[in-house]
Amino acid sequence: MVQTIVWKDNQVVMIDQRKLPLQEKYVVCKGYRSVIRAIKGLVIRGAPAIGVAAAMGVAQGALKIRTTGMDHFKTRFDAICREMVAARPTAANLSWAVERMKQVADETGHRGVKGIRSRLIEEARKILDEDIAINRTIGRYGQGLLKDGSRVLTHCNAGALATGGYGTALGVVRAAAQAGKRIEIFADETRPFLQGARLTAWELKKSNIPVTVITDNSAGYFMQQGKVDAVIVGADRIAANGDVANKIGTYMVAVLARTHKIPFYVAAPLSTIDASIKSGQEIPIEQRDQKEVTHFQGKRTTPQGVSAQNPAFDVTPHRYVSAIITEKGILTPPLKAKIRRLFAS
Repeated sequence: MVQTIVWKDNQVVMIDQRKLPLQEKYVVCKGYRSVIRAIKGLVIRGAPAIGVAAAMGVAQGALKIRTTGMDHFKTRFDAICREMVAARPTAANLSWAVERMKQVADETGHRGVKGIRSRLIEEARKILDEDIAINRTIGRYGQGLLKDGSRVLTHCNAGALATGGYGTALGVVRAAAQAGKRIEIFADETRPFLQGARLTAWELKKSNIPVTVITDNSAGYFMQQGKVDAVIVGADRIAANGDVANKIGTYMVAVLARTHKIPFYVAAPLSTIDASIKSGQEIPIEQRDQKEVTHFQGKRTTPQGVSAQNPAFDVTPHRYVSAIITEKGILTPPLKAKIRRLFAS
């Protein structure tokens, strides 16, 4: 299994996803600002993985605060947390992880600065371990939705690389394969960063799960030809009504799936659900550098002087979602009522 991110000797070590699949290199972050740069620069990506990285970055930042006085420590710690939350605005897991770390710091205040630092490291490691366990549970629930011989379309990468390990959408695929089912994956490229072509295909090949890469604009063709039995994607934030923010292009795939009567499943941990927002209209959409569209591997592919738009995510309305697969079970429509009951319990 891919080791996406680890805490080692008070440093955060993560596989450099920009280099895959051609090179398997690792980035060592020695300070919390290095973690922030890694998150912004897509060294690490995927909402659950970003959450783990944020927790580790916050713990690392706490280690570097040069004081034993609680007031000064708290002021600096809060500033570090604010910087971390601002790294990428769409992924709910990032702010969720930071808030969890802040709560730990508040609850451990009586143990002094040294005690807080120790607990923050412990909590960051716990978040990583929990994420892997949660993904395996999501996989066990979700694999029941796939039949033997299913052909599944994925968009973006929601595998081990997008999480602490195992994966959400690809975790469902892995669990189905481990249950003895024959599963074939169509991984669309997912432009402009090519998470499907580079990362999903790389992961599945390592796991000996059959995968075929297709262009983003051919998804409808394969659905029309009757070659897709289900769609499974991850999520970066889910609103209280079940609207899903995920990698740009997800909405297009969901509409196509509905048109061709193909189930559209979302696999995500509860930490991705933001019950504080009513609908997807409230989800902030990150706008990334236009050079990710106008250039490829540092070389311009569009005419000089032509601009580009580069939203990183879009929102799929809940009416297109057949089910949300979580570690607490499978949520089916009406999603709003199911989500409300889940968070009320």
